[in-house]
Amino acid sequence: MAKSNRRAFLKQGPVVAVAAAVAAPATALAQGTAGEKPVKKVHYASGKPPEKTPLFNGVVSYGNLLFISGIGAHFDGDIKAHTKHVLDEIQKNLERAGSSMEKVLKVNVYLNDLKDYAGMNEVFLGRFGPEPGVRTTIAAAGGIPGNSLVEIDCIAYI
Repeated sequence: MAKSNRRAFLKQGPVVAVAAAVAAPATALAQGTAGEKPVKKVHYASGKPPEKTPLFNGVVSYGNLLFISGIGAHFDGDIKAHTKHVLDEIQKNLERAGSSMEKVLKVNVYLNDLKDYAGMNEVFLGRFGPEPGVRTTIAAAGGIPGNSLVEIDCIAYI
């Protein structure tokens, strides 16, 4: 008579259950509510699409994930003024889409010059709440379009 693998199978049960429990929140986050397929939605500042097809959209959600494209500051000023302006614009976009600074999961910061790192950090500190998401900061080779000293994009949840 062949030896049964029933005990080996039962021993794997807890491992499979833990793996499923870990994967479920990430899937639910992207899908919204259980059983619902994620849907791409563009969040226009004016509430309606532009007449011409844009090169890209500034704010797009997919399920419960919200993506905000890079925002710069296109006026004369120092790194602190530029960083404050950019973070204020990000906050407006997040709130208009039903999110908040505290719900940001990932931030990318692009500096025109790495010497501005300390000044940017001074303004950045605390803007995403007591438990900020992850962040990457780089100095962009060749500069940032539009003579901005900083450009920031982010991913949040709704």
